[in-house]
Amino acid sequence: MSKPDNYASVWDALADTPEQAANLRTRAELMQQIAAIVKESKWTQVEAAAQCGITQPRMNDLLRGRVSRFSLDALVNVATAIGRRVHLELEAA
Repeated sequence: MSKPDNYASVWDALADTPEQAANLRTRAELMQQIAAIVKESKWTQVEAAAQCGITQPRMNDLLRGRVSRFSLDALVNVATAIGRRVHLELEAA
């Protein structure tokens, strides 16, 4: 029986490369922030979808955290549609 690997995050465990893990982590964080705005605004999924310029099933995917179904580009577009500006920061690893 081999010793299980230790990972810094779930994204590191899921991804094949550090680059993929960083992309997954960034998408997940952006999705969480958009979901928080939807919740704060007390929008239904249909209302949120209309505000974000996507379909209701797509909004459902976003609110359920289905990271694999969204690119960073798509999430930036959603954030922009609801009047937000995305700001990224680079940190030393």
